[in-house]
Amino acid sequence: MPTTSPISRTQMTHDHRILNFSAGPAILPEPVLKQLQEDIWNLNGSGVGVLEHSHRGKEIDAVFEETTEACRTLAGITDSHEVMFLQNGASGQFAMIPMNFLPPARTADYVITGTWAKKAFEEGGRLGQVHCAFDGSETLFNRVPGDDEISLSSDPAYMHYCSNNTIYGTRFETMPKVDCPSVVDMSSEMFSRPWDYTGHDLVYAGAQKNLAPAGVVLVLASKALLDTARKDVPNILSYPIHAKNDSRYHTPPVFPIHTMGLVFKWILAEGGLEEMARRNEAKASLIYDAIDNSGGFYIPHSDKNCRSVMNLSFKTNSPDLDKKFLEEATANEMSGLKGHRSIGGMRASIYNAFPEEGCRRLVEFMNEFARTNG
Repeated sequence: MPTTSPISRTQMTHDHRILNFSAGPAILPEPVLKQLQEDIWNLNGSGVGVLEHSHRGKEIDAVFEETTEACRTLAGITDSHEVMFLQNGASGQFAMIPMNFLPPARTADYVITGTWAKKAFEEGGRLGQVHCAFDGSETLFNRVPGDDEISLSSDPAYMHYCSNNTIYGTRFETMPKVDCPSVVDMSSEMFSRPWDYTGHDLVYAGAQKNLAPAGVVLVLASKALLDTARKDVPNILSYPIHAKNDSRYHTPPVFPIHTMGLVFKWILAEGGLEEMARRNEAKASLIYDAIDNSGGFYIPHSDKNCRSVMNLSFKTNSPDLDKKFLEEATANEMSGLKGHRSIGGMRASIYNAFPEEGCRRLVEFMNEFARTNG
């Protein structure tokens, strides 16, 4: 019987990578990936890889401390907020937030601007009284509301919204101005631009879109909000318990947390949130210009006044042409461009780590495809 020889680390390493436009799990910075190759083998000269260390050992203590400090620097938050690294992803927060902060006699308000915001609203409704403060479904979520369109209930426990809508390609330019605790899902744009993190009582982001691999969610919560948390919540679902235990109430997902810390350090080394915003705006402009200057061949989904810079959704006027576009893009080493099933078409997700040259290559392909198929 033939045998298979073990694959060496050298054989496993190669430089060829195609363009990854996936909405998530998504692209990571290449310097981070290269560092992880070493850290899996040997973390900081300890002789043991990051996947093998005890989550209570000094090496992982350092991982948590450095990741937390870099996060605080990027977000501009002081000790008024706790930083937590939790599990269950953003969808888990849909339940944890009302479980912790929605008392029986109160109402939670939700701004529904897409699929995930709607799921958060529905999950909240399973646990308490909720109110829809805005519903964008009539226009297939192609825009976000202005402050004057958000209709709050009389005394909401909190208002929940999603700052960037991954599927539909829309975003809030600034946080809504409301007179109640503000909770925001920033999963697909966390740390892609300067943002008023201190102005929110709770910020959360599933990591697999712009921060790290799947398996961890970043949560920033004000101590003032944590002080109001209900006491009848199971410990494993209690934000105060996780904060008190340094996100290690139980064994945490150390590898994605370590990766997140490396991403934070990469962002800081590259110039911080201002530089990320500059790069991301430039990348998105290349693609939106190609859409807008296509003579109607490409049709954007989002309203021009609230276009996402992270997720760009568009289509042609024919599902058959969309299919052909995707097939030819794949043949040209562009992956992950298929739009979400709810709206079809195409979607280019160009997170912080996505290179500008990749956007230029997509634009060249788009222009040629329109020329030969228009």
